[in-house]
Order: sequence, then structure tokens, then C-alpha cells
Amino acid sequence: MLRMSQLSKVYRTHMIETHALRGFEIHVREGEFVTVTGPSGSGKTTFLNIAGLLEEFTSGEYLLDGTSVKGLDDNARSRLRNEKLGFIFQGFNLIPDLNLFDNVDVPLRYRGYGAAERKVRIEEALTQVGLASRMKHFPAELSGGQQQRVAIARALAGKPRLLLADEPTGNLDTHMARSVMELLEEINANGTTILMVTHDPELAVRAQRNVHIIDGQVSDLVRKTPSLVVANSEEYASVVE
Repeated sequence: MLRMSQLSKVYRTHMIETHALRGFEIHVREGEFVTVTGPSGSGKTTFLNIAGLLEEFTSGEYLLDGTSVKGLDDNARSRLRNEKLGFIFQGFNLIPDLNLFDNVDVPLRYRGYGAAERKVRIEEALTQVGLASRMKHFPAELSGGQQQRVAIARALAGKPRLLLADEPTGNLDTHMARSVMELLEEINANGTTILMVTHDPELAVRAQRNVHIIDGQVSDLVRKTPSLVVANSEEYASVVE
């Protein structure tokens, strides 16, 4: 699904070179749920931006669903992003003057879908996140957890193969964070590949695999059984942040 080999990202100014990623290797398989952890400045955001085709890399190889993204122009990158990817952010990024239906509708309009198809996609997505009965409500009428569910529905409406989530529970309390994580697990069980950056050790160990990034390089921490994950969650917290 996603494979990066010997990837590097160098930021250059007149006097300084900063290596955000170096020798970066990762393979996310179809249907996996992978969490990404690491200290601030370790390269997590750079990695996620490159994975989402929002930023170019300096050298190496990146294959997205079998397609090399190296050298693609802006139009080709945009087309691949629209076809394959969905995004969820820490800030819900909902438009306050639009109801839930219209918030989910906005990116579909940009993609050029007709009104009938958009309606079907929106209703399916809001039903999947448990908010079909509130599609005419406005963001201010919802809790934080519900607003994040709308943001997830907005991503799901595009039917992405890979869902990229950047701290999706960062603005939520513990109860709401667990609720959102349960929803993401359900989405993954239905076949969507998920790559999620998080600082929450409890959530990180619930995924099938955790990728820990330090100084722009990656190490895999594999979790084999749910019971092992729960038992080791406190011990694991020390390496997350």
C-alpha cells in the first residue's frame, strides 16, 4: 500500500542543512492500522506530509499503492491524492457556518462529483460515524468528539484507500479519544488502511503495529495480541514521548 525506501528529506537555508528524514524505511501493507510515535522534532510531521503528497522528498523512493510518486507534477500528485488518500487532523477544521451535510460536501464538490453521488456519499459517511440524524446540525451544536467524527466522515466520503490521521484525538478528553479510536478501528476492520500519528501511548499500542521515529529514522514495534498490548502499555509509554 505504502512503501518508502532509503527516503531522505533535507531542508536547506543559506548556511544550514537540516536532515528531517534519513535512510527512512517503512512498508505499510493493505489493511493495516499503523500508529506513528516519537518525540517532538523527530520527523513525524515531515513523514506524514510526504506520505500525504503534501511535501516532496529529497532522495529515495516512495511507492503509493504501487505508483512511484517521484517526479510527479502538481496535477498528478493532486489527482493521486484525491483518488487514494483521506486526511484527519487534530483541529477538526470544520466550517462553522455550514451544517454537517455541507461540511462533508465541500471536498466532494472540489472533486467534481455530481449532486446525486455526493448525497449518497455524504449520507453513507455520516451514517458510518453515527451522525446521520444530525446532518442538519452545525458544528457548534456538537461535542468535540462528535466534531471529530464529522471530520472523519468528511475523509471517508472520498472513499480513500489510505487514511492519514495526524493526532486525531489530541483535542479530546480520554473518553472521547477512546470513542474516536474505536471508530477508527471499525473503519480499519472494514478494509481501510490507517496511518495515525499520536502521542497517546494507550492508543498507540492498540494498533496492529507501531512505528517509532527518532532523529528521522524508524524502528518498528510490533504488537501481536491485545492482551500483550494492555499489559505492556505503561512500560511502552516511556518510549512514546
